[in-house]
Amino acid sequence: MFEVIKQWYRKNFSDPNAVTLAMVVILGMLAFFWFGKLLTPVIVAVVFAFLLEWPVKKVTRLGLSRNVSTTIVIAAFVGAMTTMIVMVIPVIWQQSLSLVKELPEMMKNVKDFIQEIPEKYPNIDPMLVERVMGNVDNRFVTFVEELLQGVMTSVTDIAALLIYLILVPLMVFFMLKDKASLYAGFDRLLPTERTLITQVSSEMNQQIINYIRGKLIEILVVGVSTYIAFVIMDLRYAAVLGLLVGLSVLIPYIGAAVVTIPVAAVALFQFGISPDFYYVMIAYGVIQALDGNVLVPLLFSEAVDLNPVYIIVAVLFFGGLWGFWGVFFAIPLASLVKALINAWSVKQPPVTEEA
Repeated sequence: MFEVIKQWYRKNFSDPNAVTLAMVVILGMLAFFWFGKLLTPVIVAVVFAFLLEWPVKKVTRLGLSRNVSTTIVIAAFVGAMTTMIVMVIPVIWQQSLSLVKELPEMMKNVKDFIQEIPEKYPNIDPMLVERVMGNVDNRFVTFVEELLQGVMTSVTDIAALLIYLILVPLMVFFMLKDKASLYAGFDRLLPTERTLITQVSSEMNQQIINYIRGKLIEILVVGVSTYIAFVIMDLRYAAVLGLLVGLSVLIPYIGAAVVTIPVAAVALFQFGISPDFYYVMIAYGVIQALDGNVLVPLLFSEAVDLNPVYIIVAVLFFGGLWGFWGVFFAIPLASLVKALINAWSVKQPPVTEEA
């Protein structure tokens, strides 16, 4: 057994580049595991820096300096975000409050529908219906408690949110303006034996940029399309549902399945079992189909092809480790794991001892 382990160690860690890569990966995972919450504003700033690097390069090509280009792009981005917050957030907030007020009535309709099932279908056991009713009540109470806790937490975190609104744009500005010097600083920290690190980082850099840009475009396109479709069909809470459907694309496969429940519940509560209800669900299904079969291949054509099972496992694993950001970066992290395996599987020349 010891000899097997010894041979495995010699095979994988005889090259100093492999040792350096392993140390960087382990230290990075430990840092995120222990200091993930403290690093949240830094992670947010890195995401926006990756997102805005492309427009900064475009503006720089017009003949402007890096500093001026960064200032223009940051100012435009902050202005666009401020406009969106002023125009969109009040509508979503108002619709969310109205939806919360109507939740008890929605639950009453659901319970009435469940109670009528034994009358319509005598073969169904009434005891089973009662157990389902009990589960519905318990789940509803739990949902309300979690909702109230989330609201209270959001209220108490207003100060932290305001700090993020100041710190994140500043960090993004300096990350973009001083990109070369920051890279040089990281370069000095790394050991000289880093061939595999360079291989993996060069493979992942463009993928991460494409992923972040593509994912934000996907959220915007899917959310706005859903909102417009629901407004045309006069569905209530169109803004809230559009936001939920847009954000659901962050969680591949699982998000679309979960967000179907509130969409169907609101449509059923408003229209009942009628043609309008089916029209809403058909429109929602068409949007999901276009997203999965047209938009995603178009936006992520340069991404590494991963099996859906690997993607779901990555969402569950990294989401359990790092919450929202683990879910957001699940696909890039899964691609990183694949790149690490590919780099590690490359046969390295054996290390020979000098006489």
